[in-house]
Amino acid sequence: MTDVPRRNPDAVNFPPFETEDLRQNLTTFLDSPFDDPSGARPFVGNYKWGVYAFFDYDGEPIYVGQTNERLRTRIRRHLTNQRTDAVAMSVLDPFEVFEIEVWPLPQFQDSNRADMAARQHLDALERLITDRAVQGSQFKAILNEKDPPPGDLAVEPPPSLRGRIVSERVHELRSHPDFRIARRALILSRLAQVISERKVQGGLRRVLLTQAKRLQWLSARRYEALGGAASVAVEAEGEEV
Repeated sequence: MTDVPRRNPDAVNFPPFETEDLRQNLTTFLDSPFDDPSGARPFVGNYKWGVYAFFDYDGEPIYVGQTNERLRTRIRRHLTNQRTDAVAMSVLDPFEVFEIEVWPLPQFQDSNRADMAARQHLDALERLITDRAVQGSQFKAILNEKDPPPGDLAVEPPPSLRGRIVSERVHELRSHPDFRIARRALILSRLAQVISERKVQGGLRRVLLTQAKRLQWLSARRYEALGGAASVAVEAEGEEV
């Protein structure tokens, strides 16, 4: 019998499965054609100006942001290389993002960052999407540390595109409520540690409170689904026998 050479696991030169899966699904979403008013169908991730929102496994809005450097660049920075304050400070957990919705602004595709009209429109759209996300959340709060820039400009939401970035296999791994509770508790503790080590503004403490409510809500759902107080009573009776 011929011996099969064993691969050295330390020499593996590719990311873990879940990391690679996220990158592939994110690329697929960002490369989705978008029906531009011009009649063209460019990749949605190639729009320079726009607003985006992240949703968790329960469809809860958890984060809203804006960009004028391309949706692709900004969203990938959040979810794949952890170079944003939101991820570094444990405000946003990429593992919790199940779906993304984006609102491109095709009319400003050729505008530069100094275009005041474009910036005001972008700020107004972020305020609108943030307000709707907050109102649509059962916690009446999302995980943004900062509020959108103030302003008086009123805008209507443009057409959007929403899609999931989690494959069925990863969904099986991450959707189990106990895994989600453990992950949420981990992020909550990391955020609490960040707060304890520096002087922070009220926005970060608001995120801590919101995340704690989200953890309590998910834990309560799990407890009640498994019988709640009745299950504890049954266990106690069993121990007395």
